[in-house]
Amino acid sequence: MLQRLVNFIFYDFLKLDSHNHLVEIFHFFVYDTIKVLMLLFVMIGIIGYVRTYLPLSKVKEWVESRNKILAHFSASMFGALTPFCSCSSIPLFLSFVKMRIPLGVSMSFLITSPILNEYLFVLMLGYFGWKVAAMYAISGVLIGVIAGLLLDKLDASKYIEKDLVSSDDTTDDLKLLSQKERIFFGIKEALGIIKKLWKWILFGVGVGALLHGYVPSETIQAIVGSVGIFAVPIAVILGVPMYGSCAAIVPIAIVLFEKGMPIGTALAFMMAVSALSLPEAVILRRAMNLKLIAIFFSIVSVGIIFTGYIFNFLSPFLIQ
Repeated sequence: MLQRLVNFIFYDFLKLDSHNHLVEIFHFFVYDTIKVLMLLFVMIGIIGYVRTYLPLSKVKEWVESRNKILAHFSASMFGALTPFCSCSSIPLFLSFVKMRIPLGVSMSFLITSPILNEYLFVLMLGYFGWKVAAMYAISGVLIGVIAGLLLDKLDASKYIEKDLVSSDDTTDDLKLLSQKERIFFGIKEALGIIKKLWKWILFGVGVGALLHGYVPSETIQAIVGSVGIFAVPIAVILGVPMYGSCAAIVPIAIVLFEKGMPIGTALAFMMAVSALSLPEAVILRRAMNLKLIAIFFSIVSVGIIFTGYIFNFLSPFLIQ
């Protein structure tokens, strides 16, 4: 609905040229900014409303009492079921942080959500077949689970910006609020977070708009094809600065594969583009310090590289 509304304003009401590159950049910027801000408002607002019923200490105690691997697996599977790109996953991630859900578990969601979702799985199934699609789904979930567990081990929560998380658990004082007051509490929470993040969102989405659709497959094929055994890590490094929706990246991976790039290398590039975008890092900078962003990107990059090599090794059995 939002996409149709923005399209109407740009191409029907303002009569802008849909083939003009500058118009495409501005269209992407407007659409993605509104989308991320709306998601942020809705998700944080809902969490704020729920918090009036649930003391944060109880939520945290309940999550931490679960089996750790099961908690990370559940978060990763939830990420697989949400049709979000890397930037759109951030509002829900911040909602988890706001609920004091352990950072590693929240990161399992943040990592898996852009790598894997239902329509991406369907596209993979149609382009590559069920074997590749199934292995891709398994690898996406495993990367989220293992990366989240590693971040737990590193006690990465100390790198989260404290002003984005409530310092006091005051929800015991909110149990007697009326429904109207609970709703306004959620709205106040959402507006407070947006006030802290909006500049970073505008900048991050602006970077994404400039990079959107700019994936020079010929150049990437030439660079990756000339580095031999290091093709997979080079593909990941090249993929990080790019930005695009999950659905748009699959056809690009197909093109690279059809031009002779090994399937694992092509998929590693696709995973890097979808899960480790530069705009995502810009927006996350307001929520976490640079050290945690570097740790997050490093762990996920290693997981993607390892997955790429595994796919290349098994490609004779996967592609028939």
